[in-house]
Amino acid sequence: MIRNRTADQYRAGTGLPADLRIGEVAKLAGVTTRTLRYWEEIGLIRPSDYRGSGERLYSQTDVARATRIRDLQELLGFSLAEVRVVLETEEVVELDRVRSELRWGDAGPDDRKELLDRALDANDKLLLRLDDTLARIGAFRTERAAKAERLREARAALDSGDDDVPTRAGVQDRSENGPTNLKE
Repeated sequence: MIRNRTADQYRAGTGLPADLRIGEVAKLAGVTTRTLRYWEEIGLIRPSDYRGSGERLYSQTDVARATRIRDLQELLGFSLAEVRVVLETEEVVELDRVRSELRWGDAGPDDRKELLDRALDANDKLLLRLDDTLARIGAFRTERAAKAERLREARAALDSGDDDVPTRAGVQDRSENGPTNLKE
């Protein structure tokens, strides 16, 4: 029976049933049932099946997707719109497709090798995309740290009685294209 399995057994992929109920998925993914219903409402997740009574039934793949959505929100601070973009990228879609084919298909060794090659290719492309995104985040952080330092210097100058500090000191952004004179 499903309720006798532990969360670790579910995560380990040991004989998972395809009939997890919404409360079980919520517990495994670390979210509320209301959150899962909302994600379904906006199209981020779909139950794998429904019982005749309309009860939602989820698979392990659905649990993994819910966990991924939660992680993107909590760990990376993504909005649901940003989560949707990530989940709909070609690489993530391909990785999900390959994972399903490997897990549920009856592929022979040659087919599994081809599937794994596809997964490696998609994962490598995703890593390149992540590296680019992280580089841009790093550049933005460096810019904000420099801005904070200029603001601190302007504040310290005022604290020391230096009335000749320009009123725009420390608030002028310096981008690659030159000053932009943005107020903050």
